Amino acid sequence: MDPQKESNQKWKYDAFLSFRGEDTRNNFVSHLYKCLEERGFNVFKDDEKLERGRPISAELLKAIEESRIAIIVFSENYAPSKWCLEKLTKIMDCVEKKRSGSDPNIPQC
Repeated sequence: MDPQKESNQKWKYDAFLSFRGEDTRNNFVSHLYKCLEERGFNVFKDDEKLERGRPISAELLKAIEESRIAIIVFSENYAPSKWCLEKLTKIMDCVEKKRSGSDPNIPQC
C-alpha cells in the first residue's frame, strides 16, 4: 500500500482478530492479543460468546471495516462455525474493496 495514502486513512483499529472462541480464546489468541497490545497495537478482539441462531452484530461487522488488517486464526472448528465464516466473508469483502478501490474511504493496496 502506498504509505502516503495509508497515513491519510483514519483506522479505528490496527488489527481485527478473527478466531473460534471455544478453540483458541484462552490460549493462543489471548497470548497474541496481549503481545500485540504490549507493542502498541490497537486490536479488536470480540470476547462475546455468540449463541446459536443469533446474528453477528453490526458493531462487529463495523469493527472489521474499521480495521487496517485482519488476523485470522484458523483452528479445528473455525470452518464449521457460521459466525466465523460470516466474519471471514466480511473480511474478504473488505479486502476486495481495498484492491478494487471501489470504496473511496479505503486506500488501495
